[in-house]
Amino acid sequence: MATAKKSAPRKRKLVIVESPSKAKTIGKFLGSSYKVIASVGHVRDLPKSKMGIDIENDFTPQYINIRGKGDIIKELKREAKKASRVYLATDPDREGEAISWHIAYLLGIDSSTPCRIEFHEITKNAVKEAIKNPRPIDLDLVDAQQARRVLDRLVGYNISPLLWRKIRRGLSAGRVQSAALKMICDREKEIRDFKPEESWDILAAFKKEKEFSAKLVSYKGKKVVPANKEEADAVLAKVEKDAFRIVHVEEKDRKRKPYAPFTTSTLQQDASNRLNFNTRKTMRIAQQLYEGVDLGGSRGSVGLVTYIRTDSVRISSEAKEAAERFIAENYGKEYCGKNFFSKKKDAQDAHEAIRPSMVDLVPADIKEALSSDQFKLYQLIWTRFMASQMKEAVYTMVSAEIENGDYLFRASGSKLKFDGFRKVYAPDKNEDHLLPPLAEQEALKAEKVWGEQKFTSPPPRFTEASLIKYLEEKEIGRPSTYAPIASTLLDRKYIQREKRTLLPTDLGFLVTGIIEQYFKEVADAGFTAQMERSLDEVAEHGTDWKEIIRNFYSGFEKELQVADEEIKRVEFEDEPTDEVCELCGRPMVIKQGRYGRFMACSGYPECKNTKPIVKTIGVKCPDCGRDIVEKRSRRGRVFYGCSGYPECKRAYWNKPVNKTCPKCGSLLVEKKTKTGDLACSNSECGYTEKKDREEST
Repeated sequence: MATAKKSAPRKRKLVIVESPSKAKTIGKFLGSSYKVIASVGHVRDLPKSKMGIDIENDFTPQYINIRGKGDIIKELKREAKKASRVYLATDPDREGEAISWHIAYLLGIDSSTPCRIEFHEITKNAVKEAIKNPRPIDLDLVDAQQARRVLDRLVGYNISPLLWRKIRRGLSAGRVQSAALKMICDREKEIRDFKPEESWDILAAFKKEKEFSAKLVSYKGKKVVPANKEEADAVLAKVEKDAFRIVHVEEKDRKRKPYAPFTTSTLQQDASNRLNFNTRKTMRIAQQLYEGVDLGGSRGSVGLVTYIRTDSVRISSEAKEAAERFIAENYGKEYCGKNFFSKKKDAQDAHEAIRPSMVDLVPADIKEALSSDQFKLYQLIWTRFMASQMKEAVYTMVSAEIENGDYLFRASGSKLKFDGFRKVYAPDKNEDHLLPPLAEQEALKAEKVWGEQKFTSPPPRFTEASLIKYLEEKEIGRPSTYAPIASTLLDRKYIQREKRTLLPTDLGFLVTGIIEQYFKEVADAGFTAQMERSLDEVAEHGTDWKEIIRNFYSGFEKELQVADEEIKRVEFEDEPTDEVCELCGRPMVIKQGRYGRFMACSGYPECKNTKPIVKTIGVKCPDCGRDIVEKRSRRGRVFYGCSGYPECKRAYWNKPVNKTCPKCGSLLVEKKTKTGDLACSNSECGYTEKKDREEST
């Protein structure tokens, strides 16, 4: 009897993504006929040990396999050989397109064949639809990424060594980084040079059912703002408390449109302002939400939000329809809105805005499956998107003009008439500011008339969120470049954090001065923005990327030569202190080192005593009794630790105070809020109390 011939095992199709968590999520969608593996980011790049750009050969990049990726590359090649077909499913942006191009090169795949798939949300339908519609690799997107990489390498690997030679080792310069640093330094100069201007408000307080106030706006029809106390007193002397009369009352409705759905930068800004997340944390958590979270049960692992690197506010018609159905069913048809959000100039509109992949995944319903930070960020994204698809909020605005002789005062108030998008996107505080019923020709008597002195304020220092907003307004950088800017500047000691603001250091001013003097284009925000537009032209219209590099490098090369010849070696002067060296008795001085300021004996090199600069806060360590001191992490973040480290490792992220918790005896710390209220440092305790206001002043 003849034996049946065994059939060869059926070959599976191979899908290559960037991250293992994404591979896990997508693998569940596609089933057993597909194998999904991760490249874990880039597999080829420019070498770290040298420039890696062949300038003599028209700026040809010299790519190498990334060190440590050997096993991953072997796996990619092994699985590709076994597969019936290979799909490259890296992220849907320039960086992802370049990664696919490099993988295709390593696997011998013709980039002109339909090997590339992309999806903007990791859901079963989106992934399966992408598999049905593969396309060739977009070489224009690849060239745009190559142009940015080469340009940044030419700037960084030429200016950074110059800074090492002239200032100290470990410094760096970058195209976007240097422009951002100059903005921070320029803002600090504005603050230092600012001269406040005095002015006075003249106010009148009335009482009719409730108290309200009015402000002086004009005298004989002309705007009046007293410039000093003498002018304010002169006005007050002429205003009679019992001579007020209402001459005009106007009531009208004002609509307030919802905010546009999130882009990368607005998500980073809102997460900073509302959740106190820094940009790195925001992007890390957003990436987790995008790649997939296991919701358990029949849903399994699901990508909760669309792609997180975008500068577009566009929303797909399917998402709009889904939102409209959800809003009508859960809030009522009267809340459904048709809002139009204009896209930013030069937005890369291939992507949608950041939105929930499925609107029916209400944050509260999946809270148990998310970490605390994931829930907070997902709720922020979900509510922002849903609000963007709802009707405007309507406010009733009331204004009253009140005469006193030739002086005209104005009072105003408002009340929410229809909450609209505010139904889901609540304001930070109560926006109602009501006036009592007022009638024209009604006489009023002032309870009080007084003047309030005011001074103009300097521009505020940048926070991480406001810096990103300013960079976006100036069209510097792109969504993928915003997150690391502040942390890079902090790592280089060019800036420091003071509470939440970014303050340039002396080193930051020094480096900015050198770059501004010798490399004007690198420091110039206008030039950096124009370069971003040129890179967009490469991606969108296939402009020759090497021509952009040639035009830049011809002038840059000459600037390098001049800078190297003219810049003198910077010697940092030692800063004297009152402290005496405990080893030899000579004075200690403050020196500037590669990792920042430190204290050293002035008798160096005979005496090599050094120690860190510490700032005591007047609180003793509860474990060993030594001083708690202010310290900085490697990322520049302030924390508080025992001066006896490493013997004692007691440390706090919030500032401890000389007060113990009445529940558990741990030290209380100042919460990072505007009021600075106190909380127990023991996270399991949960005790809080209001800070003593007299004590805090």
